[in-house]
Amino acid sequence: MLSHLPQSFVAFATAFVLGTLIGAERQWRQRSAGLRTTVLVALGAAAFADLGIQLAGPEGSTRIVAYIVSGIGFLGAGVILKDGANIRGLNTAGTLWCSAAVGAFSGCGYPGQATLLTFFVLAGNTLLRPLVNYINRRPVDETSTEAQYTVHATCAPEDVPDVRDLLFDKLEAAHYPVREVAVLTESDDLVELGATLVASSAAAGELDQVVTTLEKSPAVKTATWTASTVT
Repeated sequence: MLSHLPQSFVAFATAFVLGTLIGAERQWRQRSAGLRTTVLVALGAAAFADLGIQLAGPEGSTRIVAYIVSGIGFLGAGVILKDGANIRGLNTAGTLWCSAAVGAFSGCGYPGQATLLTFFVLAGNTLLRPLVNYINRRPVDETSTEAQYTVHATCAPEDVPDVRDLLFDKLEAAHYPVREVAVLTESDDLVELGATLVASSAAAGELDQVVTTLEKSPAVKTATWTASTVT
């Protein structure tokens, strides 16, 4: 195995340098998985792939890479956080996954491909950012944007069953099936219900009519609807 040391050194050094490039961008933006994490992911993937080659040749590296692909998913899941209706960390998890691929290329003896992949990972995290910001700043078009629509209604605690049924009835009558009705907030004298629609696109005017109809009910104190982009 000592004869393989130069190849291992090149593989580890390549993974280390390229992982540093990817991780530096994550660290600069203060992401949860920064420089050291990204380097270790790339270096670990390179080490396992290189070990597979030493033990069983190309076939061994193929099996190891398959385990890397599935195993890195558990690490990526650790940086994904749900914050209310929003999910944070998906981009960081994807970057870790790509870093593992960079390491796997390095460990299998393909430094050129590892470098090329690093370029595209950095391009995805930097060059595409202005485009993402432009798209995010555009106003949401309810008729064409895939979104999660929720109709909200507040009522007294004793009226919750009636208002829940009212939400189902009015939305079904408007041809908007309801996925679920959940209690969003609750206090001693007021409860907010949220009816999430199955539809991923809706007409604002139709939802306004539903809200107007709901507000006419004595049991409903306030009613409104919201749209949030699908993550």
